[in-house]
Amino acid sequence: MRSPSGAIAGRIVGKFPLRRPDFTEGNRIRLLESSQHYFPALLAAIAAARRLVHLETYIFADDRTGRSVVEALADAARRGVQVRLLIDGFGGGDFARRLAASLPQAGAQVRIYGPEHWWRPRPRLLRRLHRKLVVIDDRLAYLGGINVNDEPERDEFTGEPIGPRLDVAVECEGPIVAAIAFAMRRLWWAVAVADWGGASEPPARRVRPTQPVQGGLRAALVLRDNLRHRHSIERSYLRSFRSARRQILVACAYFLPGRRFRSALVGAARRGVRVRLLLQGRIEYRLQHYAQRALYGRLLDAGIEIHEYRSSYLHAKVAVVDEEWATVGSSNIDPLSLLLAREANVVVLDRAFSAELGGLIESAIRTHSRQLHATDYARRSWAARVTDWIAYGLVRAATVLLARGNNY
Repeated sequence: MRSPSGAIAGRIVGKFPLRRPDFTEGNRIRLLESSQHYFPALLAAIAAARRLVHLETYIFADDRTGRSVVEALADAARRGVQVRLLIDGFGGGDFARRLAASLPQAGAQVRIYGPEHWWRPRPRLLRRLHRKLVVIDDRLAYLGGINVNDEPERDEFTGEPIGPRLDVAVECEGPIVAAIAFAMRRLWWAVAVADWGGASEPPARRVRPTQPVQGGLRAALVLRDNLRHRHSIERSYLRSFRSARRQILVACAYFLPGRRFRSALVGAARRGVRVRLLLQGRIEYRLQHYAQRALYGRLLDAGIEIHEYRSSYLHAKVAVVDEEWATVGSSNIDPLSLLLAREANVVVLDRAFSAELGGLIESAIRTHSRQLHATDYARRSWAARVTDWIAYGLVRAATVLLARGNNY
């Protein structure tokens, strides 16, 4: 099986673009906090599937969690369910290549997005498939930030025992599932065509929406790619921030926003909006960790609260504005997600859902984080300041060079 090129796939998808994200009424959106709630729901849904299981992921690890999902997919394929698995070539690594060889024996289809080889580097290495999407029988969908891998047991740098990541996904029913299913089928088709082996495969067709759920929510799928939807997710954030009147709550694992994003947050704080950021408190990737800390000064000076999550690794990518607007998805607020990778978020306009998600963030702030005060930040050593700004300079230079991100 030859592996497809994510770059070619991106150009093909651009010729058949999705319309602007549309809000639909009558959706049931259920919040799933962490892998302990997500994977039991996912595995049960795969076990109950009758026609289709379609899964996209960035990381698919060869561990206990990964093997349990492989077994569920293989079982579904053996009972006649159409099983499609699309894995990013970098995040999936060697295990993705092994799955591409083994799972078809059970009747499943596996494709790899943008495979990477050390002997054949590509200039578009960082344009990854970072979405985490699942569709079951075109009636049920999962979307969020949770990869297919085990929870960490220890801090990678300190060796300290830690709990599960703080991460979030949603389970969706209703008309929004059709939008998710169509987005996944478009990319599946594009990857096949890019591999030159699937040129005879018919283009993806739109999926007929299911009936609205009585009393359901208003929600929309928001995608990011490197063509028509290059800034869609960032713009959805900016619109909500600029209209905020009471509060903004953001929980984000990797937070390195551009000038427009930072200005929107500062502008909201200056007009009296309470802005709280729950950010990574542990070192997971050193360069990212120190680079984002270089930006804290202006935010703190504007009255924005920064809380650093300490119990484990933060991996969520969620936000709530004015208890009315909420988003959950795969997109971080950094150059990789906002300028390079394929991402998928859901935006929900509903007070009850926003209150539930806001409560989750506020609970993490109260019980598992430590607030960084402006006075403490100002007392950093010169060595810490130099380290932060060198890291930020490196990230900014890479962003301008690789992603044409002059906003950074």
